[in-house]
Amino acid sequence: MGVDRGPRRKDCHVAHTDSRPARVTSGAPGRVTHTPGTVGHRPTWRGRLAAYVSLTKPRVIELLLVTTVPTMILAADGWPGLWLVVATLVGGAVAAGSANALNCVFDRDIDAKMGRTKRRPLVTGEISPRAGTIFGLTLGVVSIAWFALLVNVVAAALTLAAILLYVVGYTMILKRRTSQNIVWGGAAGCMPVVIGWSAVTGSLAWPALVLFGIIFLWTPPHYWPLSMRFRADYEAAGVPMLPVVASQRRVAAEMLGYAVAMVACSLLLTPVAGMSWVYTVVAAAAGAWFLVMCVRLMRLASRPETERTAGRAPAMAVFHASITYLTLVFAAVAVDPFLPW
Repeated sequence: MGVDRGPRRKDCHVAHTDSRPARVTSGAPGRVTHTPGTVGHRPTWRGRLAAYVSLTKPRVIELLLVTTVPTMILAADGWPGLWLVVATLVGGAVAAGSANALNCVFDRDIDAKMGRTKRRPLVTGEISPRAGTIFGLTLGVVSIAWFALLVNVVAAALTLAAILLYVVGYTMILKRRTSQNIVWGGAAGCMPVVIGWSAVTGSLAWPALVLFGIIFLWTPPHYWPLSMRFRADYEAAGVPMLPVVASQRRVAAEMLGYAVAMVACSLLLTPVAGMSWVYTVVAAAAGAWFLVMCVRLMRLASRPETERTAGRAPAMAVFHASITYLTLVFAAVAVDPFLPW
């Protein structure tokens, strides 16, 4: 919830079959209406289904679930059982889909102003705001009930908290008001690890909180490079992402600070969870590599001759590196309990 895999046009996007142009109206955030026009072909049921699926942002869900299974393996000190894994992944995917769909409903006015989001179904009119809201709320209720009935009550309560953090905390309160929106709102993207841990143990423990901390500290150096690349879009939409209100140099410096803290937090997992030297080596090596990427970006952003281009290819290189880093660290988390030493 709240973790982005990048500027993929497939996210929240289905071919628009209605030829009427979308129009953003002034007033309350999230209000979009259609101007009168010629009606095109009616969408098929497959097209309508694809539009609803796109509201859930499937590629964002992928990365969230990548962190859930390794956490469950660590909590169980081995394989937690196929049924529990499947039940947790299904419930987590539905919960994330709920939060993402409601995010699309509320943000449809700013989505209409941004190049990478202007063809989302709620902007084009393929799905109405009412239908999108009902869809998102239904997914939320289903996910919480799923966890309560098939996993445990603790996981269900944490799932509710995750949806509220993303929809209310990030989307409705923080996103349009502060440049630190992704820092505090990014806590929603950390919830899959505590949900996964509680699904296995029925409680929380320090290793789960350390894993939460890794993702929390990872979110700014993951998302700010993307915000640097699409700075003009966020500025046009009036969203005060840090790259919109601060210099490239400051953004890169803050990214490096969070990255240093993230690597330190990843190494803290070794004594807290009793990880082997294999995890420690992987976490240290991956962290050192990612820090080099961040330092390189900061150097480019600090030079007048390269500052303007730092927010393009170099920033996106850090964005993609952040995904690789997180994948490597959590792969090491998943492997460690099966090692014979």
